[in-house]
Amino acid sequence: MKHTPTTRKTVQEHQKTNHPEGAPLIIQDHYEIDYRHSYAQDSPFFVGLSQGRLLGSRCTGCQYMYATPRSHCMECGAATTWEALPSTGRVHTFTVCHYGGEQFLKETPFQLVLVEFDNVNTLFLSRLKGMAPDEVHIGLPIRPRFSTTPTFKVTDVWFEPIDRT
Repeated sequence: MKHTPTTRKTVQEHQKTNHPEGAPLIIQDHYEIDYRHSYAQDSPFFVGLSQGRLLGSRCTGCQYMYATPRSHCMECGAATTWEALPSTGRVHTFTVCHYGGEQFLKETPFQLVLVEFDNVNTLFLSRLKGMAPDEVHIGLPIRPRFSTTPTFKVTDVWFEPIDRT
């Protein structure tokens, strides 16, 4: 893992600069890491994304429906099964991110939404593309879009507004 630490000297140099009060503080920080892992029981979710399908988890006991992968229900503890989520949803809430991880730097600022689906008990966190931040509103109808070159990561799915025409 490579990391460029902030040194005492750089902090002292910054303290000597004329940084206007209220101005954003800009810090340069480089990092990278190779990480090998397994999605284990969540693998069907990521395979589904590569096939253009968004899968949630339904409890076999109480029928609670999760928009995100779960092997067992957080309400009653029973095992869950995979179930396709609806093909459309709506914005439950949203925010604009002005700082993000390395993968999002080219898109910064970007928008995050919590997606609400009919007949699903939880929300799904994702990016919203194709719309200016001042046009987004709670209740906005949206649909998932999937990467044509999947990486088996949550970034293989994002949401876009449903055409308003």
